[in-house]
Amino acid sequence: MHDFMSQQTKSEVLIQLRRQYRRAGREYKRQLLTQAQTLLGYHRKAAIRALRHKPKPPAVPALMLGRPREYHPGTLLPILKPIWFAAFQPCGSRLVALLPEWWPAYETDHRHLDADGRARLLAISARTLDRLLAPLRVSLRRRGGTKPGSLLRQRIPIRGEWTEEGPGWMELDTVALCGGTLDDRHLWMLDAVDIRTDWTEQRALENRGQHCTLTQLRDLEESLPFALLGVDSDNGGEFINHHVVAWTGQRAKPILFTRSRAYHKNDNAHVEQRNWTHVRQQFGYERYDNPPVAPRINALCKGALGQLQNHFLPTHKLEKQVRQNGRTTRVYGAAQTPLTRVLAAAQVLEEKKTELKLLHARLNPFQLHRDIERQKKEIEAHRRFQA
Repeated sequence: MHDFMSQQTKSEVLIQLRRQYRRAGREYKRQLLTQAQTLLGYHRKAAIRALRHKPKPPAVPALMLGRPREYHPGTLLPILKPIWFAAFQPCGSRLVALLPEWWPAYETDHRHLDADGRARLLAISARTLDRLLAPLRVSLRRRGGTKPGSLLRQRIPIRGEWTEEGPGWMELDTVALCGGTLDDRHLWMLDAVDIRTDWTEQRALENRGQHCTLTQLRDLEESLPFALLGVDSDNGGEFINHHVVAWTGQRAKPILFTRSRAYHKNDNAHVEQRNWTHVRQQFGYERYDNPPVAPRINALCKGALGQLQNHFLPTHKLEKQVRQNGRTTRVYGAAQTPLTRVLAAAQVLEEKKTELKLLHARLNPFQLHRDIERQKKEIEAHRRFQA
């Protein structure tokens, strides 16, 4: 009979048999087992297990150990979101480092909180911030566009590990603003980062020609708050050429010019990371092929965007690597802004430090973020060439 029963019918019959089996005597239990064999097709032992089965009691909520939750997303996220987005979505440890400096600007631009709420927010841990902001995080794919060059390659030494101390040692790279089509009729971004302070500079290039690249390298050097001592680039022809070699070497104190190994992108890991955080996250993967838009991009990079990144966005620096039991653990120092590291560097002139402090006192990170968004909209309206 069991071959013609639906599963639902079998379950209903089994429930009735179990109910009778619990109250039955010894002889009647034998009859119920026989019925279970006949109706449901069970083996004798399987029938005994099925009829003896007791339903599980309803689940009881587990006892919550430890301290009660102090931070509730519904209360904190409305406060954290404008700061997090204006700071270009930093990780929890960097957000902890920037909160004390951003807080006065937040109260000026948004709303004032009581002393207790301010103290609780400033005491929150990096891990808690990461958990609160996890639903807001998004990931974007990366795309490359650098081809190696060969001119003068043998005359330029390969960079090994960075052993130089103090600011002035920078990695260089270019990023294609091509929209997926590399045809040399689009703009490029020159990206540079100082190894010791994380001070960054970006410049738009109308093309990767030697003259255009050198013009922006000179402008980049003039904008630095410290002396440029050395540059390290990939093997692209925009860097490996006679113009750049002469610019680095023909001066009273030459700039050390080194290059990475061909096809070893991680040799320029510092600037490759900024290609994503400082170029792609700001300008995306769209195509920029209108040359007159390059001055607009450079005004943004030298102005509001550069000031926000260097004055208000902390970064981590690797202090050491510990090898133990076959595993390598990286130990990072406290998150600091590039400006803080520049002000702490003995190699930077006191006049320049005073100038930077005065500029920093006049800046508001939320106003800088508004200026960035406004200028990016203007750039977006002019990025494509109109025939």
